[in-house]
Amino acid sequence: MVRIRLKRMGRRNRPFYRICAMDARAPRDGKAIEDLGYYDPFVADDERKIQVKKDRVEYWLRVGAQPTEKTRVLLKKVGVQFPEKSNRKKRKKRPAV
Repeated sequence: MVRIRLKRMGRRNRPFYRICAMDARAPRDGKAIEDLGYYDPFVADDERKIQVKKDRVEYWLRVGAQPTEKTRVLLKKVGVQFPEKSNRKKRKKRPAV
């Protein structure tokens, strides 16, 4: 399963984060499948605080990648469109008589 999550970078007491598509089993700072952008919480300017490749993020969401809670909030701020979940339930097959 692929997750869109944050990867911590930077030095002690001055972190910044890369937004990455990663295997769910990989460690927090492990190898990423693809870097999708970054988030720098210490930048005052809101436009420079979050940079994202929207087309690539939307691609990963379409193919089933799940964002973490914090990443979902950040992506909504940037304006990424999340695919809608279908409300259709699978029909149970009737047993053969």
